[in-house]
Amino acid sequence: MGKHFTKDERNELSILLKKGYSERSIAMALKKDHSSIGREIKRNSVRGIYDPRKAHTKSRVRRGLAKYQNMKIHQSHEYVKFLETGLKADWTPEQVCGRWNKNHHQSQHFSFKSVYKFLYSSRGQYLCKYLPSKKYDRRQHRGNKGSKREIIKNRVSIEQRPKIINQRKRFGDFEGDVLGAPKIDSQRLPALVERKSRKLFAVKVPRLKFAIDGFKKLLKPYSDIVKSVTLDNGVENARHLELGVKTYFCHPYASWEKGQVENERQMKFLMSFWLKSEARNKGVEKLVVHLRGKCMK
Repeated sequence: MGKHFTKDERNELSILLKKGYSERSIAMALKKDHSSIGREIKRNSVRGIYDPRKAHTKSRVRRGLAKYQNMKIHQSHEYVKFLETGLKADWTPEQVCGRWNKNHHQSQHFSFKSVYKFLYSSRGQYLCKYLPSKKYDRRQHRGNKGSKREIIKNRVSIEQRPKIINQRKRFGDFEGDVLGAPKIDSQRLPALVERKSRKLFAVKVPRLKFAIDGFKKLLKPYSDIVKSVTLDNGVENARHLELGVKTYFCHPYASWEKGQVENERQMKFLMSFWLKSEARNKGVEKLVVHLRGKCMK
């Protein structure tokens, strides 16, 4: 069953409305949600009267114009200039929209989704080079379907992780992730965040396969008090037993379960700076110290 109303469904909807059926009864007859019925009547009625022929035409016109919605941004030269300035200052489209909407609450507002749509269009692609991801389109490039993901041996699910770790009552529970920009550089940045103190640790390694070596280097000064490390299911973590501590793994495609490292503000700044070539040439320790100061502002 399609998502949009068909011409026949609109005819049937009109007949049932004239017979005095309620929206919920019509929804049951058409096998749709009652909110969809109410939205269809509200959007496509003309002068308070629902005519199936006019409703169908109105819907087709609206859908046809939907792809030109980013014209609103293109026609606002002031906003395009503000967007370009923000992106050049390492802001994300979400941050640009938030600042604009806050400072221009009485004028036109823009959503970050419409900004991304504008950036990926032919009119805004010249600004994509300032995005943190450097992406020029929305396509997800899929790899070889025949390849199989390497299985991590002796992995322990995050479901078996002690509840005390979630409570942040003790020092020594870490969550790890590996940052990098594969299209730009082969270097990687293994990073750990201690859950209680929320302190960030990071070190630079030449390649992804050395991620565990980076984690070992970060944990070595705290070997006496390290209690656990939570990682995702990346193949770089296959050597997790070498850490010598209890390791727990998120469910497949659920890296958000180690939310401390995924959502840590310092991590987002670290990734943003790491994408700059001059930042990758700096000592990572100085970079982390710089970011801590920036995040405290």
